[in-house]
Amino acid sequence: MTNIITDINELTIKKYVESIRPEELEIRKQLDFGYSFDGKVAILYEIRPVWNHPNEIQNIGFAKIRFYKSRKEWNLYWMRANGKWELYEPFPKSSHIEKIIEIIKEDKHGCFFG
Repeated sequence: MTNIITDINELTIKKYVESIRPEELEIRKQLDFGYSFDGKVAILYEIRPVWNHPNEIQNIGFAKIRFYKSRKEWNLYWMRANGKWELYEPFPKSSHIEKIIEIIKEDKHGCFFG
C-alpha cells in the first residue's frame, strides 16, 4: 500500500484551479487552467494551443506563489509581458495561502486575468 501525504496548501491551490476551469470539454480544448506545485512554489497557468500551430499545446503562467520558510510567508508574483515574474503589489505576501488565492480571484489591477 502506498502512503500519500496530502499537502493542505496544494489542496487549496487545486480547489481554486478546478473552480476556474471551463465546464465544457470543447472549450477546454481552446482554454483550460492548470498548476504545478513542488511544496514551495506553485505556478498557475493557462493551457492553450499555440496560435500558429494549433496542434501544439502551451502552458502560459499567470501567477506564481512562493513560500519562504525563513519568514513563514507566501509571496505572490505576476507574469509581465516581457516574460519575467514580478512581485505583486501592494499586498504580495501572507502567512496563509488562502489570502493569496483571494488576491488572485479579486485581480484588482488586472495582472492575472487582464
